[in-house]
Amino acid sequence: MDAALYPQMAALEQQHWWFVARRQIIERRLQQLHLPANATILEAGCGTGGNLDMLARHGQVWAMELNAEARVFASRHQGATVAAGALPDQIPFAPQQFDLIVLLDVLEHLEDDQAALLALRQRLKPGGRLLLTVPAFPLLWSEHDTRHHHYRRYRRPPLRDSLVRAGFRLDKLSYFNFWLFPAVLAARLLQRLLGRTAQDDLALSPPWLNGLLRGLFGSERYLLDYVSLPVGVSLLAVAQRVE
Repeated sequence: MDAALYPQMAALEQQHWWFVARRQIIERRLQQLHLPANATILEAGCGTGGNLDMLARHGQVWAMELNAEARVFASRHQGATVAAGALPDQIPFAPQQFDLIVLLDVLEHLEDDQAALLALRQRLKPGGRLLLTVPAFPLLWSEHDTRHHHYRRYRRPPLRDSLVRAGFRLDKLSYFNFWLFPAVLAARLLQRLLGRTAQDDLALSPPWLNGLLRGLFGSERYLLDYVSLPVGVSLLAVAQRVE
């Protein structure tokens, strides 16, 4: 990701509708996992640390991040141990194994995503869970993906196959950011047709719009209790390490 984006992200991720609603969706999934008391949790690729306070409500948290500037922001959060690290070969805190590893919009940044999944599996306890999110649908590729140094956007079947090959059993695999998918698709196609660059996705909307989008996107946490959504701007997977 462009280094200039880290201070902007750190300033916005506690209030921007996308970050807030995604945390709501992730926390709802964590509540459904019934993690052991005092669970050990690793966030791999924690960025500026916007998820660490939420994760700390569910156990003991360790976090790794490659970018030094992002680690400075992440280290300001209480309740987590933050260290330098990179996937697939530089996962810190060895020989610690974890009950849960969280990988939120990180896998798309890695050239060899399969090697990363295999490495993370080895750092899970037997039966431990991996919770990950990634951007969905190559059709939605935009300047945002380029600025954030993405290698790909995902579809559900290839992601499922990658997780199975890495030694995981899928508990949940669903698209999300479903309600806003038609608007995002229309905007991306129109920008492509007109040859225009998308506006900055990290810009904060007016309060009324920020609240509306947060409520709409965040409401999907309840839908995901019952269904796997057929389309969405992102994909969510919950998978368990199998022997």
